[in-house]
Amino acid sequence: MTADATDECPDCAALGERHWVHLRQCLTCGHVACCDSSPHRHATAHHGASGHPVMRSHEPGESWRWCYPDNRLV
Repeated sequence: MTADATDECPDCAALGERHWVHLRQCLTCGHVACCDSSPHRHATAHHGASGHPVMRSHEPGESWRWCYPDNRLV
């Protein structure tokens, strides 16, 4: 896994927006994207486009993971 070295949602930044709520990181490829509480829900969009199943919180002090296929925390 190669982690995006970012503290922003690069997908939002590419749109010229800075209105994400929290960041998530794909455990398969390391892509960082915004959460479902953010306007564009890029983490879920990444799962839909890539099929990568698990994202983790990219927030300091958080270690939980979300499994999209099982729709639950793991």
